[in-house]
Amino acid sequence: MTKTVIIGSNHAGISAANTLLDKFDNQEVVLIEKTDHISYLSCGTALWVGRQIEEYEGLFYTDEEEFKAKGATIHMSTDVTSVDYANKTVHCVSADGKEWDESYDKLVLATGSLPIAPKVPGHDLGNIQFMKKFHEGQMIDQLLDQDDVKNVAVIGAGYIGVEIAEAAKRRGKHVLLFDAADRSLPNYYDKWFTDDMDKNLADNGIELHLGELVEEYRGTDKVEAVVTAKGVYEVDVVINAIGFRPNSGLAGDHLETFVNGAYLVDRHQQTSDKDVYAVGDCATVYSNSLQDTAYIALASNAVRTGIVAGENIGGNKIESPGVQGSNGITIFDLHMVSTGYSVQSAPRFGLDVKYTDIEDTQKPAFMKDNDNVKTRIVYDAKTRRIVGAQMSSTTSEIGMAIHMFSLAIAKGVTVDELALLDLFFLPHYNQPFNYINKAAAAAE
Repeated sequence: MTKTVIIGSNHAGISAANTLLDKFDNQEVVLIEKTDHISYLSCGTALWVGRQIEEYEGLFYTDEEEFKAKGATIHMSTDVTSVDYANKTVHCVSADGKEWDESYDKLVLATGSLPIAPKVPGHDLGNIQFMKKFHEGQMIDQLLDQDDVKNVAVIGAGYIGVEIAEAAKRRGKHVLLFDAADRSLPNYYDKWFTDDMDKNLADNGIELHLGELVEEYRGTDKVEAVVTAKGVYEVDVVINAIGFRPNSGLAGDHLETFVNGAYLVDRHQQTSDKDVYAVGDCATVYSNSLQDTAYIALASNAVRTGIVAGENIGGNKIESPGVQGSNGITIFDLHMVSTGYSVQSAPRFGLDVKYTDIEDTQKPAFMKDNDNVKTRIVYDAKTRRIVGAQMSSTTSEIGMAIHMFSLAIAKGVTVDELALLDLFFLPHYNQPFNYINKAAAAAE
Protein backbone atom coordinates (compact mmCIF):
# COMPACT_ATOMS: atom_id res chain seq x y z
CA MET A 1 0.00 0.00 0.00
CA THR A 2 1.39 3.39 -1.03
CA LYS A 3 0.30 6.34 1.07
CA THR A 4 0.15 9.61 -0.85
CA VAL A 5 -0.49 12.89 0.94
CA ILE A 6 -1.83 15.66 -1.29
CA ILE A 7 -1.61 19.22 0.02
CA GLY A 8 -4.28 21.31 -1.71
CA SER A 9 -7.56 20.18 -3.24
CA ASN A 10 -8.29 22.40 -6.17
CA HIS A 11 -7.88 21.43 -9.85
CA ALA A 12 -4.38 19.96 -9.64
CA GLY A 13 -4.75 18.17 -6.30
CA ILE A 14 -8.14 16.75 -7.22
CA SER A 15 -6.86 15.48 -10.56
CA ALA A 16 -3.99 13.71 -8.83
CA ALA A 17 -6.33 12.21 -6.22
CA ASN A 18 -8.89 11.04 -8.77
CA THR A 19 -6.19 9.44 -10.91
CA LEU A 20 -4.81 7.48 -7.96
CA LEU A 21 -8.21 6.47 -6.59
CA ASP A 22 -9.88 5.60 -9.91
CA LYS A 23 -7.04 3.84 -11.74
CA PHE A 24 -4.83 2.10 -9.21
CA ASP A 25 -5.19 -0.43 -6.41
CA ASN A 26 -3.29 -0.36 -3.13
CA GLN A 27 -3.36 3.43 -2.95
CA GLU A 28 -4.05 5.30 0.27
CA VAL A 29 -4.82 8.96 -0.39
CA VAL A 30 -4.90 11.72 2.21
CA LEU A 31 -6.13 15.13 1.08
CA ILE A 32 -5.28 18.17 3.21
CA GLU A 33 -7.13 21.40 2.41
CA LYS A 34 -6.57 24.77 4.08
CA THR A 35 -10.06 26.13 3.34
CA ASP A 36 -13.51 24.73 4.12
CA HIS A 37 -14.30 23.72 0.52
CA ILE A 38 -12.74 21.93 -2.43
CA SER A 39 -12.87 22.10 -6.24
CA TYR A 40 -13.89 25.74 -6.73
CA LEU A 41 -13.80 26.97 -10.34
CA SER A 42 -12.55 30.48 -9.58
CA CYS A 43 -12.61 31.33 -13.29
CA GLY A 44 -16.40 31.44 -12.94
CA THR A 45 -16.43 33.99 -10.12
CA ALA A 46 -16.84 36.97 -12.46
CA LEU A 47 -19.72 35.23 -14.26
CA TRP A 48 -21.53 34.77 -10.97
CA VAL A 49 -20.72 38.22 -9.58
CA GLY A 50 -21.84 39.75 -12.89
CA ARG A 51 -25.04 37.67 -12.81
CA GLN A 52 -24.30 35.99 -16.13
CA ILE A 53 -24.99 32.86 -14.11
CA GLU A 54 -27.46 33.02 -11.24
CA GLU A 55 -25.95 30.63 -8.70
CA TYR A 56 -22.41 29.82 -7.57
CA GLU A 57 -23.14 26.23 -6.54
CA GLY A 58 -22.32 24.90 -9.99
CA LEU A 59 -18.77 26.26 -9.67
CA PHE A 60 -18.02 23.41 -7.25
CA TYR A 61 -17.60 20.29 -9.37
CA THR A 62 -17.03 17.74 -6.60
CA ASP A 63 -17.20 17.57 -2.83
CA GLU A 64 -15.69 16.04 0.27
CA GLU A 65 -18.21 13.20 0.43
CA GLU A 66 -17.37 11.99 -3.07
CA PHE A 67 -13.73 11.48 -2.11
CA LYS A 68 -14.60 9.83 1.17
CA ALA A 69 -16.78 7.40 -0.78
CA LYS A 70 -13.71 6.47 -2.83
CA GLY A 71 -11.79 5.71 0.35
CA ALA A 72 -9.79 8.91 0.72
CA THR A 73 -9.12 10.64 4.02
CA ILE A 74 -9.79 14.39 3.95
CA HIS A 75 -8.70 17.01 6.47
CA MET A 76 -10.55 20.26 5.77
CA SER A 77 -9.68 23.68 7.26
CA THR A 78 -6.20 22.34 7.94
CA ASP A 79 -2.93 24.10 7.25
CA VAL A 80 0.37 22.34 6.56
CA THR A 81 2.96 24.54 8.25
CA SER A 82 6.09 22.54 7.46
CA VAL A 83 7.43 19.38 5.83
CA ASP A 84 10.08 17.10 7.32
CA TYR A 85 11.46 15.69 4.07
CA ALA A 86 14.05 13.51 5.82
CA ASN A 87 11.44 11.70 7.93
CA LYS A 88 8.66 12.06 5.31
CA THR A 89 6.05 13.76 7.47
CA VAL A 90 3.98 16.94 7.15
CA HIS A 91 3.00 19.02 10.17
CA CYS A 92 -0.71 19.82 10.21
CA VAL A 93 -2.64 22.44 12.18
CA SER A 94 -6.43 22.40 12.01
CA ALA A 95 -8.69 25.42 12.47
CA ASP A 96 -9.70 24.18 15.93
CA GLY A 97 -6.06 24.11 17.07
CA LYS A 98 -5.33 20.40 16.77
CA GLU A 99 -1.77 19.58 15.63
CA TRP A 100 -0.30 16.36 14.29
CA ASP A 101 2.27 14.92 11.91
CA GLU A 102 1.00 13.03 8.86
CA SER A 103 3.41 10.52 7.34
CA TYR A 104 3.69 9.86 3.61
CA ASP A 105 5.32 7.56 1.10
CA LYS A 106 4.70 10.06 -1.69
CA LEU A 107 3.87 13.74 -1.32
CA VAL A 108 2.03 15.92 -3.85
CA LEU A 109 2.34 19.68 -3.45
CA ALA A 110 -0.74 21.30 -4.99
CA THR A 111 -0.58 24.54 -3.05
CA GLY A 112 -1.51 26.79 -5.95
CA SER A 113 -0.70 30.49 -6.10
CA LEU A 114 -1.08 33.61 -3.99
CA PRO A 115 -2.30 37.04 -5.12
CA ILE A 116 0.31 39.75 -5.47
CA ALA A 117 -0.42 42.30 -2.75
CA PRO A 118 1.03 45.78 -3.31
CA LYS A 119 2.21 47.30 -0.01
CA VAL A 120 1.31 50.86 -0.95
CA PRO A 121 0.13 53.29 1.75
CA GLY A 122 -3.44 52.51 2.76
CA HIS A 123 -3.37 48.89 1.58
CA ASP A 124 -4.91 47.76 4.88
CA LEU A 125 -8.04 49.92 4.61
CA GLY A 126 -11.48 48.31 4.52
CA ASN A 127 -13.28 47.49 1.24
CA ILE A 128 -10.03 46.47 -0.48
CA GLN A 129 -10.54 42.95 -1.77
CA PHE A 130 -8.61 40.31 -3.67
CA MET A 131 -10.11 38.15 -6.38
CA LYS A 132 -9.18 34.47 -6.14
CA LYS A 133 -10.81 32.37 -3.42
CA PHE A 134 -14.51 31.59 -3.10
CA HIS A 135 -14.91 33.64 0.08
CA GLU A 136 -13.25 36.61 -1.62
CA GLY A 137 -15.80 36.34 -4.42
CA GLN A 138 -18.56 36.27 -1.82
CA MET A 139 -17.23 39.44 -0.20
CA ILE A 140 -17.09 41.24 -3.55
CA ASP A 141 -20.61 40.11 -4.35
CA GLN A 142 -21.89 41.42 -1.02
CA LEU A 143 -20.14 44.77 -1.49
CA LEU A 144 -21.67 45.22 -4.94
CA ASP A 145 -25.10 44.65 -3.37
CA GLN A 146 -24.70 47.79 -1.28
CA ASP A 147 -26.46 50.89 -2.63
CA ASP A 148 -23.78 53.20 -1.27
CA VAL A 149 -21.11 51.40 -3.32
CA LYS A 150 -21.13 53.34 -6.57
CA ASN A 151 -17.51 53.61 -7.74
CA VAL A 152 -15.43 50.44 -8.03
CA ALA A 153 -11.71 50.51 -8.83
CA VAL A 154 -10.16 47.37 -10.34
CA ILE A 155 -6.37 47.24 -10.09
CA GLY A 156 -4.85 45.14 -12.84
CA ALA A 157 -6.07 44.80 -16.44
CA GLY A 158 -5.13 41.18 -16.97
CA TYR A 159 -7.69 38.42 -17.45
CA ILE A 160 -9.10 38.50 -13.92
CA GLY A 161 -9.17 42.28 -13.70
CA VAL A 162 -10.93 42.74 -17.03
CA GLU A 163 -13.47 40.03 -16.17
CA ILE A 164 -14.35 41.49 -12.76
CA ALA A 165 -14.50 44.99 -14.27
CA GLU A 166 -17.17 43.71 -16.67
CA ALA A 167 -18.97 41.98 -13.79
CA ALA A 168 -19.07 45.13 -11.65
CA LYS A 169 -20.33 47.14 -14.63
CA ARG A 170 -23.09 44.59 -15.19
CA ARG A 171 -24.09 45.19 -11.56
CA GLY A 172 -24.65 48.87 -12.35
CA LYS A 173 -21.46 50.26 -10.84
CA HIS A 174 -19.14 52.93 -12.21
CA VAL A 175 -15.92 51.03 -12.86
CA LEU A 176 -12.39 52.43 -13.07
CA LEU A 177 -9.78 50.00 -14.45
CA PHE A 178 -6.12 50.70 -13.59
CA ASP A 179 -2.94 49.12 -14.85
CA ALA A 180 0.70 50.18 -14.95
CA ALA A 181 0.88 48.89 -18.53
CA ASP A 182 -0.49 51.12 -21.27
CA ARG A 183 -2.98 48.52 -22.51
CA SER A 184 -5.11 45.66 -21.22
CA LEU A 185 -4.17 41.97 -21.46
CA PRO A 186 -0.51 42.64 -22.39
CA ASN A 187 0.77 39.22 -21.29
CA TYR A 188 -1.22 37.27 -23.88
CA TYR A 189 -1.93 39.58 -26.82
CA ASP A 190 -0.16 42.05 -29.04
CA LYS A 191 -1.37 45.62 -29.45
CA TRP A 192 -3.31 44.83 -32.64
CA PHE A 193 -5.70 42.82 -30.46
CA THR A 194 -5.63 44.74 -27.20
CA ASP A 195 -6.56 47.98 -28.98
CA ASP A 196 -9.87 46.28 -29.79
CA MET A 197 -10.34 45.16 -26.19
CA ASP A 198 -9.54 48.62 -24.83
CA LYS A 199 -12.13 50.14 -27.18
CA ASN A 200 -14.63 47.44 -26.24
CA LEU A 201 -14.18 48.20 -22.54
CA ALA A 202 -14.49 51.95 -23.05
CA ASP A 203 -17.51 51.59 -25.34
CA ASN A 204 -19.24 49.62 -22.58
CA GLY A 205 -18.64 52.27 -19.95
CA ILE A 206 -15.43 51.13 -18.25
CA GLU A 207 -13.29 54.14 -17.33
CA LEU A 208 -9.76 53.22 -18.39
CA HIS A 209 -6.69 54.37 -16.49
CA LEU A 210 -4.01 52.43 -18.36
CA GLY A 211 -0.43 53.48 -17.87
CA GLU A 212 -1.24 54.55 -14.30
CA LEU A 213 0.52 52.88 -11.39
CA VAL A 214 -1.40 53.03 -8.12
CA GLU A 215 0.74 54.79 -5.53
CA GLU A 216 -1.62 55.10 -2.57
CA TYR A 217 -5.06 54.31 -1.18
CA ARG A 218 -6.71 57.00 0.92
CA GLY A 219 -9.49 56.79 3.47
CA THR A 220 -10.27 56.53 7.16
CA ASP A 221 -11.61 53.09 8.00
CA LYS A 222 -12.55 52.25 4.42
CA VAL A 223 -10.91 53.12 1.13
CA GLU A 224 -12.18 56.41 -0.28
CA ALA A 225 -9.72 57.20 -3.08
CA VAL A 226 -7.10 55.72 -5.38
CA VAL A 227 -4.02 57.86 -6.03
CA THR A 228 -1.75 57.70 -9.08
CA ALA A 229 0.78 60.16 -10.52
CA LYS A 230 -1.99 61.43 -12.77
CA GLY A 231 -4.76 62.05 -10.26
CA VAL A 232 -6.87 61.21 -7.23
CA TYR A 233 -10.01 59.16 -7.92
CA GLU A 234 -12.90 58.73 -5.50
CA VAL A 235 -13.88 55.07 -5.04
CA ASP A 236 -15.94 52.99 -2.63
CA VAL A 237 -14.38 49.59 -3.30
CA VAL A 238 -11.02 48.39 -4.63
CA ILE A 239 -10.60 44.95 -6.21
CA ASN A 240 -6.96 43.91 -6.54
CA ALA A 241 -6.27 41.68 -9.54
CA ILE A 242 -2.62 42.45 -10.20
CA GLY A 243 -1.55 38.86 -10.64
CA PHE A 244 -0.29 35.82 -8.77
CA ARG A 245 2.91 34.21 -7.57
CA PRO A 246 3.52 30.51 -6.88
CA ASN A 247 2.69 29.40 -3.34
CA SER A 248 5.89 27.45 -2.79
CA GLY A 249 6.81 28.26 0.79
CA LEU A 250 7.07 24.59 1.73
CA ALA A 251 10.20 24.17 -0.41
CA GLY A 252 12.42 25.31 2.43
CA ASP A 253 16.05 24.64 1.67
CA HIS A 254 15.24 21.18 0.37
CA LEU A 255 13.48 21.50 -2.99
CA GLU A 256 14.90 23.17 -6.08
CA THR A 257 12.88 26.12 -7.34
CA PHE A 258 12.52 28.07 -10.59
CA VAL A 259 13.55 31.70 -11.09
CA ASN A 260 10.16 32.90 -9.82
CA GLY A 261 10.15 30.56 -6.83
CA ALA A 262 7.91 27.83 -8.30
CA TYR A 263 8.75 24.23 -7.51
CA LEU A 264 11.04 23.00 -10.28
CA VAL A 265 9.73 19.71 -11.68
CA ASP A 266 10.63 17.34 -14.48
CA ARG A 267 8.16 16.04 -17.06
CA HIS A 268 6.90 13.45 -14.57
CA GLN A 269 5.99 16.35 -12.20
CA GLN A 270 8.72 15.10 -9.89
CA THR A 271 10.69 17.62 -7.83
CA SER A 272 14.36 17.36 -6.87
CA ASP A 273 13.14 14.94 -4.18
CA LYS A 274 12.13 11.68 -5.87
CA ASP A 275 9.25 11.14 -3.43
CA VAL A 276 7.79 14.63 -3.82
CA TYR A 277 5.70 15.84 -6.76
CA ALA A 278 4.40 19.34 -7.46
CA VAL A 279 1.43 20.20 -9.65
CA GLY A 280 -0.63 23.20 -10.73
CA ASP A 281 0.15 26.86 -10.15
CA CYS A 282 2.91 26.17 -7.61
CA ALA A 283 5.04 24.26 -10.14
CA THR A 284 6.80 24.71 -13.45
CA VAL A 285 5.69 23.21 -16.75
CA TYR A 286 7.42 22.31 -20.02
CA SER A 287 6.59 24.81 -22.76
CA ASN A 288 6.46 23.37 -26.26
CA SER A 289 6.71 26.86 -27.73
CA LEU A 290 9.87 27.58 -25.80
CA GLN A 291 11.03 23.94 -25.78
CA ASP A 292 12.17 24.53 -22.23
CA THR A 293 10.93 24.88 -18.65
CA ALA A 294 8.48 27.72 -18.02
CA TYR A 295 5.87 28.96 -15.58
CA ILE A 296 2.33 29.10 -17.02
CA ALA A 297 -0.43 29.16 -14.41
CA LEU A 298 -3.72 28.01 -15.95
CA ALA A 299 -6.51 25.74 -14.69
CA SER A 300 -6.15 23.50 -17.74
CA ASN A 301 -2.45 23.02 -17.01
CA ALA A 302 -3.26 22.26 -13.38
CA VAL A 303 -5.61 19.43 -14.35
CA ARG A 304 -3.07 17.85 -16.71
CA THR A 305 -0.17 18.09 -14.28
CA GLY A 306 -2.27 16.46 -11.57
CA ILE A 307 -3.08 13.56 -13.87
CA VAL A 308 0.59 13.10 -14.82
CA ALA A 309 1.66 13.06 -11.16
CA GLY A 310 -1.06 10.56 -10.26
CA GLU A 311 -0.11 8.24 -13.12
CA ASN A 312 3.54 8.24 -12.14
CA ILE A 313 2.89 7.70 -8.44
CA GLY A 314 0.56 4.84 -9.36
CA GLY A 315 3.32 3.19 -11.38
CA ASN A 316 2.44 4.21 -14.94
CA LYS A 317 5.57 6.11 -15.95
CA ILE A 318 4.40 8.76 -18.38
CA GLU A 319 5.84 12.12 -19.36
CA SER A 320 3.91 15.33 -19.68
CA PRO A 321 3.47 16.17 -23.37
CA GLY A 322 4.15 19.80 -22.50
CA VAL A 323 1.84 22.79 -22.73
CA GLN A 324 1.27 25.76 -24.99
CA GLY A 325 -0.46 28.07 -22.53
CA SER A 326 -3.71 28.12 -24.51
CA ASN A 327 -6.26 30.55 -23.11
CA GLY A 328 -9.21 32.76 -23.94
CA ILE A 329 -11.50 35.50 -22.71
CA THR A 330 -14.94 36.89 -23.55
CA ILE A 331 -15.80 40.44 -22.50
CA PHE A 332 -19.01 42.18 -23.61
CA ASP A 333 -19.32 39.62 -26.45
CA LEU A 334 -15.80 40.17 -27.81
CA HIS A 335 -13.97 36.84 -27.92
CA MET A 336 -10.17 36.65 -27.80
CA VAL A 337 -8.06 33.49 -27.71
CA SER A 338 -4.34 32.83 -27.80
CA THR A 339 -1.73 30.12 -27.45
CA GLY A 340 2.04 30.16 -27.14
CA TYR A 341 3.92 33.45 -27.20
CA SER A 342 3.02 36.83 -28.68
CA VAL A 343 5.36 38.95 -30.78
CA GLN A 344 5.97 41.24 -27.82
CA SER A 345 6.56 38.49 -25.24
CA ALA A 346 8.71 36.18 -27.40
CA PRO A 347 12.00 38.14 -27.10
CA ARG A 348 11.78 38.05 -23.30
CA PHE A 349 12.11 34.28 -23.56
CA GLY A 350 14.91 34.28 -26.13
CA LEU A 351 12.71 33.63 -29.17
CA ASP A 352 13.49 35.40 -32.46
CA VAL A 353 10.16 35.51 -34.24
CA LYS A 354 8.27 36.80 -37.23
CA TYR A 355 4.51 37.00 -37.66
CA THR A 356 1.79 37.04 -40.26
CA ASP A 357 -1.62 38.70 -39.94
CA ILE A 358 -4.96 38.51 -41.66
CA GLU A 359 -8.35 40.07 -41.04
CA ASP A 360 -11.15 38.35 -42.93
CA THR A 361 -14.72 37.14 -42.64
CA GLN A 362 -15.48 33.75 -41.16
CA LYS A 363 -17.68 32.73 -44.11
CA PRO A 364 -18.13 33.70 -47.77
CA ALA A 365 -19.52 37.21 -48.32
CA PHE A 366 -22.92 35.93 -49.45
CA MET A 367 -23.62 34.31 -46.07
CA LYS A 368 -25.60 36.08 -43.35
CA ASP A 369 -24.42 36.21 -39.71
CA ASN A 370 -20.87 36.51 -40.98
CA ASP A 371 -18.35 37.58 -38.36
CA ASN A 372 -15.01 39.28 -38.89
CA VAL A 373 -11.96 37.37 -37.58
CA LYS A 374 -8.49 38.71 -36.81
CA THR A 375 -5.66 36.16 -36.82
CA ARG A 376 -1.95 36.47 -36.06
CA ILE A 377 0.46 33.53 -36.38
CA VAL A 378 3.83 33.89 -34.64
CA TYR A 379 6.67 31.70 -35.89
CA ASP A 380 10.38 31.15 -35.31
CA ALA A 381 12.38 33.32 -37.69
CA LYS A 382 14.87 30.56 -38.52
CA THR A 383 13.06 27.24 -38.26
CA ARG A 384 9.61 28.70 -39.18
CA ARG A 385 8.14 26.54 -36.41
CA ILE A 386 4.86 28.00 -35.09
CA VAL A 387 5.34 29.28 -31.53
CA GLY A 388 2.15 31.31 -30.99
CA ALA A 389 -1.19 32.46 -32.34
CA GLN A 390 -3.83 35.03 -31.42
CA MET A 391 -7.39 35.45 -32.65
CA SER A 392 -10.30 37.79 -31.95
CA SER A 393 -13.87 37.95 -33.20
CA THR A 394 -17.48 38.32 -32.19
CA THR A 395 -17.92 34.63 -33.01
CA SER A 396 -17.04 32.09 -30.35
CA GLU A 397 -16.05 29.57 -33.05
CA ILE A 398 -12.48 30.83 -32.86
CA GLY A 399 -12.25 28.90 -29.60
CA MET A 400 -11.99 25.69 -31.60
CA ALA A 401 -9.54 27.19 -34.10
CA ILE A 402 -7.03 28.04 -31.38
CA HIS A 403 -6.99 24.37 -30.37
CA MET A 404 -5.59 23.58 -33.82
CA PHE A 405 -2.82 26.15 -33.34
CA SER A 406 -2.09 24.63 -29.93
CA LEU A 407 -1.67 21.20 -31.52
CA ALA A 408 0.50 22.71 -34.26
CA ILE A 409 2.88 24.11 -31.62
CA ALA A 410 2.95 20.81 -29.74
CA LYS A 411 3.85 18.90 -32.90
CA GLY A 412 6.38 21.39 -34.26
CA VAL A 413 4.36 22.31 -37.35
CA THR A 414 5.86 25.06 -39.52
CA VAL A 415 3.93 28.01 -40.88
CA ASP A 416 4.54 26.66 -44.39
CA GLU A 417 2.92 23.33 -43.56
CA LEU A 418 -0.11 25.16 -42.23
CA ALA A 419 -0.54 27.17 -45.42
CA LEU A 420 -1.78 24.16 -47.40
CA LEU A 421 -3.25 22.15 -44.55
CA ASP A 422 -6.44 20.34 -45.55
CA LEU A 423 -9.25 22.28 -43.85
CA PHE A 424 -12.76 21.42 -45.01
CA PHE A 425 -15.05 23.99 -46.64
CA LEU A 426 -18.76 24.56 -46.26
CA PRO A 427 -20.33 28.04 -46.50
CA HIS A 428 -22.02 27.55 -43.12
CA TYR A 429 -18.58 27.32 -41.47
CA ASN A 430 -15.82 28.99 -43.48
CA GLN A 431 -14.34 29.95 -46.85
CA PRO A 432 -12.73 27.61 -49.44
CA PHE A 433 -9.32 29.07 -48.61
CA ASN A 434 -10.02 30.33 -45.12
CA TYR A 435 -8.31 32.83 -42.86
CA ILE A 436 -6.02 30.22 -41.29
CA ASN A 437 -4.61 29.07 -44.62
CA LYS A 438 -4.46 32.63 -45.92
CA ALA A 439 -2.56 33.92 -42.92
CA ALA A 440 0.01 31.12 -43.12
CA ALA A 441 0.41 31.52 -46.89
CA ALA A 442 1.18 35.22 -46.42
CA ALA A 443 4.15 34.55 -44.12
CA GLU A 444 7.44 36.07 -45.22
